[in-house]
Amino acid sequence: MRDTNPSPSAAVTDPARPAPDPADPAEITELRRVAVHLAQTAAAHVRARRPEVFGAGEDAQDAVRAKSSPTDPVTVVDTETEQLIRRLLAELRPGEAVLGEEGGGSLGDDRQIVWVVDPIDGTVNFMYGIPAYAVSVAAMRGGRSLAGAVVDVAAARTYSAGLGAGATRTGPDGIANPLRCNEVDSLAMTLLATGFGYGAARRARQGRLIGELLPHVRDIRRIGSAALDLCMVAAGRADAHYEHGLNTWDWAAGALIAAEAGARLVLPPAGTTGKTGELVVAAAPGIATELLELFDRLGVSEAIAES
Repeated sequence: MRDTNPSPSAAVTDPARPAPDPADPAEITELRRVAVHLAQTAAAHVRARRPEVFGAGEDAQDAVRAKSSPTDPVTVVDTETEQLIRRLLAELRPGEAVLGEEGGGSLGDDRQIVWVVDPIDGTVNFMYGIPAYAVSVAAMRGGRSLAGAVVDVAAARTYSAGLGAGATRTGPDGIANPLRCNEVDSLAMTLLATGFGYGAARRARQGRLIGELLPHVRDIRRIGSAALDLCMVAAGRADAHYEHGLNTWDWAAGALIAAEAGARLVLPPAGTTGKTGELVVAAAPGIATELLELFDRLGVSEAIAES
């Protein structure tokens, strides 16, 4: 299991690659400002478009298509929103690369800023009108998140962080509050968040693991957006989150926000495809060691690759 240290610099780098150039505080501040602007602008677009595409009595069949499986959808709003972010980045940060869930891309070299974008994390919730979906934007370099923002679209809340600069949640009133993980120190009192993949075999394995974990914790929640789950750990609304098979855009911003709020992280190297089924964990520091030991005993730490 790849465990990072719980310090604010807990975003993972691949030890096989050269160390990235250090970032100065002014650069972190600017990257965070841009990430927040992009995520908030995109969230406003998503918020406005949902009633137009999925309004009462509307036929939205043409607005949705399947990706990896029939249960893994992408909507026209996902595509529009990523295109909007890419256009804004071309204006604000010309020449910098983008890795997006819908439009693809790569992480580039170790000295290049790459913007990692999930235009709607929680697309199924978005389609059904369940108010738990988000826009996630992160600036990475050398496999390390330097700044990131996650906007809870329905609630108009912005979570953001900069490497070594802390994490905050800003409400619709514009007031920013610092984030800190819960001080829980008992696994039996842990509220654990998780998510499921789209392949039947992976889901079956994940379901069996839920049954083995449940007796050891207070309860388990499945919200439907990994980015929001990671922010919930940062805000103390969940004590830990774990999930197999996330892609880099699912955790690039949220994991930094959790780390800057004090969480311990387990992350695959940036760029690892979700198909390999590697584990992502963010846990409040007081229960992290006990939780990771339990994961090892039950086999949760093992990857669940797509068959």
